[in-house]
Amino acid sequence: MIKILVGAVTLVSLLMPIQASAEEPIVSAEALLHQMNEASRDLSYELSYILIKKNSIEPLRYRHAVEDGKTYAHLIYLSGPPREVIQRGREVSYFEPGLDPFTIDSNKMVAPLPPVMKTNIHELSDFYDFISMGRAREVGVACDVIRVAPKDGTRYSYLLWIDTRSHLVMRADLLDRDGEPLEQYRAVSYVVNQKVGEVLKNLSTVDLPAVVQLPPQPQADLGWSVNWLPQGFESVSRNRHRLVLTERPVESKMYSDGLFSLSIYVSDADNYTVREQLVRQGRRTLHSNVVGDKEVTVVGDIPPATARRIAESITFAKAPVVIPTAEGTKP
Repeated sequence: MIKILVGAVTLVSLLMPIQASAEEPIVSAEALLHQMNEASRDLSYELSYILIKKNSIEPLRYRHAVEDGKTYAHLIYLSGPPREVIQRGREVSYFEPGLDPFTIDSNKMVAPLPPVMKTNIHELSDFYDFISMGRAREVGVACDVIRVAPKDGTRYSYLLWIDTRSHLVMRADLLDRDGEPLEQYRAVSYVVNQKVGEVLKNLSTVDLPAVVQLPPQPQADLGWSVNWLPQGFESVSRNRHRLVLTERPVESKMYSDGLFSLSIYVSDADNYTVREQLVRQGRRTLHSNVVGDKEVTVVGDIPPATARRIAESITFAKAPVVIPTAEGTKP
């Protein structure tokens, strides 16, 4: 009788955690992503992680805090030549080997961090599906696994492991259209603590390079148009400039959907121009072809088929026909 009672108590004790977890409120994948976004933006934390690419592994450490309503962040590369990025409010300073340190006016650092951490989840929902994949463990903690997949199949997708307690990203896999990983961000340790904010607040007294005053970039009216882009990609900038090494004039347009970005370059073709080429290295694709006397190049974090379709959609405005007259020439 005692054995039966002990066995029954043991069975009940084993079932209790399962029953408790079954009664936990179900949170949608989109709600979890909003929690991730809020945690990444508001918490004081330190995150050490490795960025795994096809032929390299890069260890990094990222610290973030909000003190007195001001964002402080510090990213440092832990191997190779010293490299770091410091954010102090709307000032982001870059320290790169071989370059003079500089600071720009921006509220976001350009650095190897999962872009989904601080993007607008609500806007992404128009073009991406958020799919709950259950739970798993990363860095020794329980995580909700979420897939961020494009609705039209023309982009890459992300698989995210989000800590159930802090809601920070513990792992982010960038997947191609076949589900193969192109890049992985994997945390190896992390801490959420207000002391991180106290340390970062010391950046307010650090001497950083003065903010570079960039001249205003006029949105040039270019003589060509893009007739197809994946839904959600919007124009970020357009301009004319010359390449630094060759002085070759180039026109460009940049687009982003909030998660991925791409640029289109148009220049005059010459005898050295390759008729068509396609190169993919990790997440980055380059596709170029020749249209008439112009070379069109698409570069971005997009699949090769998408880059090719964008390049083939470029059309050029016809030059005005000049008609000779008795008084001279008129268009």
